[in-house]
Amino acid sequence: MSSASKTWMVAASIGAVEALKDQLGVCRWNYVIRSVNQYLRNNLRSVSQAKKLSSSSFDYTNKTKQAEESLRTVIVKLDFSQKMANTPLIVSFGEMLIDFVPDTSGVSLAESTGFLKAPGGAPANVACAITKLGGKSAFIGKFGDDEFGHMLVNILKKNGVNSEGVCFDTNARTALAFVTLKKDGEREFMFYRNPSADMLLKESELNKDLIKKAKIFHYGSISLISEPCRAAHMAAMKTAKDAGVLLSYDPNVRLPLWPSTEAAIEGIKSIWNEADIIKVSDDEVTFLTRGDAEKDDVVLSLMHDKLKLLIVTDGEKGCRYYTKKFKGRVPGYAVKAVDTTGAGDSFVGAFLVSLGKDGSILDDEGKLKEALAFANACGAVCTTQKGAIPALPTPSDAQKLMKSKSK
Repeated sequence: MSSASKTWMVAASIGAVEALKDQLGVCRWNYVIRSVNQYLRNNLRSVSQAKKLSSSSFDYTNKTKQAEESLRTVIVKLDFSQKMANTPLIVSFGEMLIDFVPDTSGVSLAESTGFLKAPGGAPANVACAITKLGGKSAFIGKFGDDEFGHMLVNILKKNGVNSEGVCFDTNARTALAFVTLKKDGEREFMFYRNPSADMLLKESELNKDLIKKAKIFHYGSISLISEPCRAAHMAAMKTAKDAGVLLSYDPNVRLPLWPSTEAAIEGIKSIWNEADIIKVSDDEVTFLTRGDAEKDDVVLSLMHDKLKLLIVTDGEKGCRYYTKKFKGRVPGYAVKAVDTTGAGDSFVGAFLVSLGKDGSILDDEGKLKEALAFANACGAVCTTQKGAIPALPTPSDAQKLMKSKSK
């Protein structure tokens, strides 16, 4: 029996098909009911779950035409739910915080007369970018049991991010960051997290079952700075690795959070050789190697035996890619940048969505370049608005930019 037929039967079991009972005949009716009940037992938690999903759509009328229209509406919803059930899960681990962004670009924090409040934190941005692009994501992290913390978790939920890996701390606050926007949209950070709740995540609080369900486990380096979060980070990586989950690493260097430059380099590189995929910016290449990021030999010094793909982002110029089989460059998209916060996270989210759909892109240069071109477009679109999560693009946003630049 086809998936569409099964989905139709689920809708039928709820009651709308009763309007068609006379037309079906006794034998066909009994067959439908038996099949529906079996399908519900195998695929849904309960009939009430299906009712909840479809209650807003059913007309419960005896008129055949109205019943058929209601069925079609529910079928669309159930097909979407089934599609999402088959979509690979990408789990993002780390911090989420409040970014306070000046309402005027090019001024210092002291000179700014006002700030826009926006959700931020690279791993959370990536999780939201994934769902905005039609993927399925979950976030693992810790928040203060305060208004900001609950606000952020609600934002995750509103963006369709699974929050089963979230926990709260009654003794610590949610992290805050003030972001200075330069005239070119680049930014500088001032953090308030001494310590914030995200730094206090313990291994015992990890939802390891959620990690094991993932196809990709994504993380940064901020969660490596202090204990107990570092130990939780290491345990989460081991859980993912043991379960055969791909490890995706974006160091996302925030030097003010580290005790020193040397500590940052050492901490970031301490887990370098575990990742399957690493994304770094050109500035981060320079920071980590003390070399010229434009030179291939400098970039290739960051490769390791287990690494399947190294991506270097070059801002509006695009990105470069390096694997054991091939390397190259994918041009970017020039836009009028307003705020670059979240652009790299939008890029990462877009690429991980493509990778989740088709793991063969790591071995197929043509597919890889297509995925990276899409990721470049997503990163570019994200810079055209202030804030990170509010500026994340939809697939149509990215495709529109790509089409406009191809003319």
